Amino acid sequence: MSRFSRITGTGSYLPPRRLTNADLATELAAKGVETSDEWIVERTGIRARHFADPSVCVSDLALQACLRALEAAGREASEIDLIIVATSTPDMVFPSAACILQNKLGNVGAAAFDVQAVCSGFIYALTVADSLIKTGTATKALVIGAEVFSRILDFSDRTTCVLFGDGAGAVVLEASDVPGILATDIHADGKYSSILCVPGHVSGGQVTGSPLLTMDGQAVFKLAVGVLEDTARAVLEKAGKTQADIDWLIPHQANIRIMQNTAKKLKLPPEKMIVTVDQHGNTSAASIPLALDVAVRSGKVQQGDTLLLEGVGGGFTWGAVLLDY
Repeated sequence: MSRFSRITGTGSYLPPRRLTNADLATELAAKGVETSDEWIVERTGIRARHFADPSVCVSDLALQACLRALEAAGREASEIDLIIVATSTPDMVFPSAACILQNKLGNVGAAAFDVQAVCSGFIYALTVADSLIKTGTATKALVIGAEVFSRILDFSDRTTCVLFGDGAGAVVLEASDVPGILATDIHADGKYSSILCVPGHVSGGQVTGSPLLTMDGQAVFKLAVGVLEDTARAVLEKAGKTQADIDWLIPHQANIRIMQNTAKKLKLPPEKMIVTVDQHGNTSAASIPLALDVAVRSGKVQQGDTLLLEGVGGGFTWGAVLLDY
């Protein structure tokens, strides 16, 4: 009998502190940085984002998302035998956020590790979990995207600090004899590593280089639009499907222009695309599972719907997952 993987539950969590563009503009003005709601919305589609309190770590956000996903799936944390956290902002250098999360969940014995592919991280993590379930290495997995990007933003750079937010999303992925994940497609090209990066590291007890995010926005936009179309078409071909089979496009929530451009290239109407970037900002690896959970809990995504998830991020990384929910 063939072995497949299916999503059986979704969950998400946003830290309570919500900043509208007006709130953020006021805080930035106090630092001599000028921006406005109109300027941000026009360029990004973002209207608000959530920031975690200083005492809150990625594993704390991930824990809340996992508890909600487990509840939705009707599972206990003790049943999970694989935990993968996609994040670029872990609690510490090591151990992994996944191991810290495992302890907070009260799980013992599951394999636990982090995946670092920035905004494509959840796509990468879901691909790995799918593969491990299909080979019989795992049976029930928690796959999480969680970020506290507010910790690595340069608040003197209005072109980047207005884009990002904090949050977490999670899914329970289980072995099944009925196909759920239909196909996956992941790629990277390291020659573009400098166009979106945090080029610092810890050495000798100090940070060497910059610990803050830098981005060449125009270069990222140009590259993102092309690779998102390519990976979408590739994953559809692998699954033997066409654009007409897609019920919902759930893209990485980076910038409304990139998202709209991708939908247009795939000839998908705007109403078939899940949009949360306006309220969440860019939550990097958390953005796709966050948007998925919002879509499920709002009743948009129904059992049996075919979903195209896709993301692009620093590395430069990109990928897509096609699944039947």
